[in-house]
Amino acid sequence: MADHKDPTPEALANVTDGNVETRSQLLPEEVAAEGHPDPARGELDPKIQAAAILAESEERTLHPDADDAQGGHRTSAETADLP
Repeated sequence: MADHKDPTPEALANVTDGNVETRSQLLPEEVAAEGHPDPARGELDPKIQAAAILAESEERTLHPDADDAQGGHRTSAETADLP
Protein backbone atom coordinates (compact mmCIF):
# COMPACT_ATOMS: atom_id res chain seq x y z
CA MET A 1 0.00 0.00 0.00
CA ALA A 2 1.27 3.46 -0.82
CA ASP A 3 2.61 5.75 1.86
CA HIS A 4 0.19 8.59 2.61
CA LYS A 5 1.90 11.94 2.94
CA ASP A 6 0.20 15.18 3.83
CA PRO A 7 0.16 17.74 1.00
CA THR A 8 2.97 20.28 1.08
CA PRO A 9 2.25 23.97 1.78
CA GLU A 10 2.86 24.59 -1.94
CA ALA A 11 0.10 22.14 -2.89
CA LEU A 12 -2.28 23.57 -0.28
CA ALA A 13 -1.63 27.10 -1.56
CA ASN A 14 -2.71 26.06 -5.06
CA VAL A 15 -6.18 24.98 -3.88
CA THR A 16 -8.53 27.90 -4.41
CA ASP A 17 -11.84 28.65 -2.70
CA GLY A 18 -13.52 28.50 -6.10
CA ASN A 19 -12.15 25.02 -6.77
CA VAL A 20 -13.30 23.84 -3.35
CA GLU A 21 -16.76 25.32 -3.86
CA THR A 22 -17.15 23.66 -7.26
CA ARG A 23 -15.78 20.29 -6.10
CA SER A 24 -17.94 20.24 -2.96
CA GLN A 25 -21.22 20.47 -4.88
CA LEU A 26 -22.90 17.08 -4.96
CA LEU A 27 -24.28 15.66 -8.19
CA PRO A 28 -28.05 15.08 -8.28
CA GLU A 29 -27.37 11.33 -8.22
CA GLU A 30 -25.29 11.71 -5.05
CA VAL A 31 -27.99 13.73 -3.32
CA ALA A 32 -30.62 11.16 -4.34
CA ALA A 33 -28.52 8.29 -2.98
CA GLU A 34 -27.10 9.91 0.14
CA GLY A 35 -29.07 13.07 0.85
CA HIS A 36 -27.37 16.27 1.90
CA PRO A 37 -24.54 15.73 4.42
CA ASP A 38 -25.13 17.30 7.82
CA PRO A 39 -21.90 18.07 9.73
CA ALA A 40 -24.02 18.68 12.85
CA ARG A 41 -24.88 14.96 12.82
CA GLY A 42 -21.25 13.95 12.51
CA GLU A 43 -21.27 13.65 8.73
CA LEU A 44 -18.25 15.00 6.89
CA ASP A 45 -18.48 18.52 5.50
CA PRO A 46 -18.31 18.34 1.67
CA LYS A 47 -16.08 21.44 1.57
CA ILE A 48 -13.53 19.83 3.90
CA GLN A 49 -13.59 16.66 1.81
CA ALA A 50 -13.22 18.66 -1.41
CA ALA A 51 -10.27 20.64 -0.05
CA ALA A 52 -8.49 17.44 1.00
CA ILE A 53 -9.09 15.75 -2.36
CA LEU A 54 -7.90 18.78 -4.31
CA ALA A 55 -4.79 19.22 -2.15
CA GLU A 56 -3.81 15.56 -2.56
CA SER A 57 -4.35 15.81 -6.31
CA GLU A 58 -2.26 18.98 -6.48
CA GLU A 59 0.49 17.28 -4.46
CA ARG A 60 0.62 14.41 -6.97
CA THR A 61 0.83 16.95 -9.81
CA LEU A 62 3.64 18.95 -8.19
CA HIS A 63 5.61 15.96 -6.90
CA PRO A 64 4.83 12.87 -8.99
CA ASP A 65 5.99 9.53 -7.64
CA ALA A 66 8.25 7.88 -10.21
CA ASP A 67 7.30 4.46 -8.83
CA ASP A 68 3.58 5.12 -9.26
CA ALA A 69 2.22 3.80 -12.56
CA GLN A 70 0.07 6.91 -12.99
CA GLY A 71 2.65 9.42 -11.82
CA GLY A 72 5.83 8.17 -13.40
CA HIS A 73 7.19 8.98 -16.80
CA ARG A 74 9.25 6.27 -18.42
CA THR A 75 11.47 6.24 -21.46
CA SER A 76 11.08 3.53 -24.07
CA ALA A 77 14.29 1.92 -22.76
CA GLU A 78 12.60 1.41 -19.38
CA THR A 79 9.61 -0.50 -20.74
CA ALA A 80 9.27 -4.26 -20.82
CA ASP A 81 10.85 -6.09 -23.74
CA LEU A 82 8.39 -7.58 -26.19
CA PRO A 83 8.71 -11.33 -26.90
